[in-house]
Amino acid sequence: MTDTWKFPWGPAAATGVGSMPGEDVREAARIVTGTLETLPFLPELPARGPGADMTGRTAGLLAELYAHLQPSGWRIADRPGRDTRRARAWLREDLDAIEEFTQGYEGALKVSAVGPWSLAAALERRNGEAMLGDSGARRDLAASLAEGLAAHLAEVRRRLPGVRPVLQLDEPSLPAVLSGRVPTASGYRAHRAVDPAVAEEALRGLIAAAGDTPVVVHCCAAEVPFGLLRGAGATGISFDAGLLTERDDEAVGEAAEGGTALFAGVVPGRGAEAEELSDPAGTVGGVRSLWRRLGLSPGLLAELVTPTPACGLAGASPGYARAALVHCARAARSLADNPE
Repeated sequence: MTDTWKFPWGPAAATGVGSMPGEDVREAARIVTGTLETLPFLPELPARGPGADMTGRTAGLLAELYAHLQPSGWRIADRPGRDTRRARAWLREDLDAIEEFTQGYEGALKVSAVGPWSLAAALERRNGEAMLGDSGARRDLAASLAEGLAAHLAEVRRRLPGVRPVLQLDEPSLPAVLSGRVPTASGYRAHRAVDPAVAEEALRGLIAAAGDTPVVVHCCAAEVPFGLLRGAGATGISFDAGLLTERDDEAVGEAAEGGTALFAGVVPGRGAEAEELSDPAGTVGGVRSLWRRLGLSPGLLAELVTPTPACGLAGASPGYARAALVHCARAARSLADNPE
């Protein structure tokens, strides 16, 4: 059974994954802080352009490593250029907006960055191949990311002294990294699979570098490596609940019994009409069924499970994005009020 002090967002919490639609960062911050009482997040608005996307934003955080945008994607550069400056400017705007809308707020705030493995799969070396294919480059990238994230978290604390940051590491490519499914630049072959022990060690180092900041690892792909992420020291694991299979039951049960927070993506990332979101209890019905199947205590549901959208909301309409976050909050209250 977990101790509530481990989770600064408290029971019956809900949150988003990270991205929001549109280009108005103040409006995104207003929606996020107005709908999520205990775990708002720093929004990403990729529609603004390069550098506001998850890879570009994270590249802008790196310490003593720089990246610029090529037709094939983000590539390591010798010095900071226009793309780096733009990514950092977007992030300053994001922090300005969230600072404005969290005046007087004291609680958890989730900030996100791409994790070391998905970043290594996305960032290119100078020869155009992913950093994933070079073990030395991967180590340098992980060290740069750890230093950059430490500075970012310090900046969040400085700007928002009443806030406790929660760090989310986005690892959508981790299952592909572990199974050798990340294609090379030519597309004719794939990078060699990374040993799970190596992957766990790198994540453990990054999580340790975050100090006392709780770290949630988000993976919206199938075959989430729950055991590996727990072994690396993740406080929580975020996943698309719709992609779970019976093969995942044991891993999810072990995570819950071990006190790992479960950020369950139960609300579609996009929808035709906001009115489709009308049954909060039904939205988390699958989670309740899983809980019963695993024989877990109903009393732990609202403590360990945080409803979220299945993935980012960048592709949704503004109305649907707001409705999805409101629906997640109602689903969280449903878990607390009716755990059985």
